[in-house]
Amino acid sequence: MKARSATYTAVLLVAFLCSFSGQSLVVNQNVNFEEAQSTSGGGRSLLVEEITATWCPTCAEIDPELVQVADSHGSRIALIALHPSDGEDAFQPAASQHRIDRIDSVQSGASTSTPTFVVEAGPARRGYDAWSEVQRDILNEELSRQVVSELDLMVEKTETGYRASIVHANLLQTAGTQLTLMVVEHGKTIPQGFVNTGDDHRDRVLVGVAECSMDNNTITQQLGLLSATVDASCQSSFAIEFEDLRSWSVVLVHESTQEELDAGGRTTSYGAVEMAYRERAAAQPESGAWGTVIFAGCLALAFASIVRKK
Repeated sequence: MKARSATYTAVLLVAFLCSFSGQSLVVNQNVNFEEAQSTSGGGRSLLVEEITATWCPTCAEIDPELVQVADSHGSRIALIALHPSDGEDAFQPAASQHRIDRIDSVQSGASTSTPTFVVEAGPARRGYDAWSEVQRDILNEELSRQVVSELDLMVEKTETGYRASIVHANLLQTAGTQLTLMVVEHGKTIPQGFVNTGDDHRDRVLVGVAECSMDNNTITQQLGLLSATVDASCQSSFAIEFEDLRSWSVVLVHESTQEELDAGGRTTSYGAVEMAYRERAAAQPESGAWGTVIFAGCLALAFASIVRKK
């Protein structure tokens, strides 16, 4: 009887985790942000980073479906795309290369091929067929997390762009950690003159990042932003300003500093939350391959849970 109960609970858990629709907060593009918008109850999202490139044919094939993937996973994940400074990519934002270097410092060689997906600095999952492995990594990380840092952010319009700031941060750990604010551009247009193997734009491109160290409450990194400031402390007054993008996301992450990583500290984040300013994905992506993988992955994880419980 206990075995049946455990099995039933496992199936319900997987079904629950696979049933979300919508991110932490998706703001429709008819909102002007003259009144500030805030997330609520954030922190449980997992950070999923994709190393990609505009010259990569497989990346171009996957890219149109990833908005559908993000919506299908709801607040479970904050999905961002990292474009390398390799002399060939059409974007090459310094913020993206900074995150790629951070991933490589945890697992050497993670960025040697594209597309590569990394869930919370875990194993590198490569290629078009990687999503079933990514699904397992997401579920395993969720099941292993008991508590997370509580995080919420606010975004408001400014004369030159947008200002994102922290409105709530109840952190599990402070020593050796930082609060990181990342700006992601949706539908970023590929300029002429570069090799392009797909649509004339790419989604979820990381274009800006700032880091605020909890050890000394100072800004330790600022790339691709108009400004990054902190007054009293990172928890209470860390803020960034970014340019007036047409469609964007802001992701707030609590994670180890690079120094802590280099010393062998915790590689997974303590929590993350995202606010997205974009249109939601259509009910079905143009190509159903990855959408099918989402559903099939949920079923596979359910059966795997049953087997483990037996």
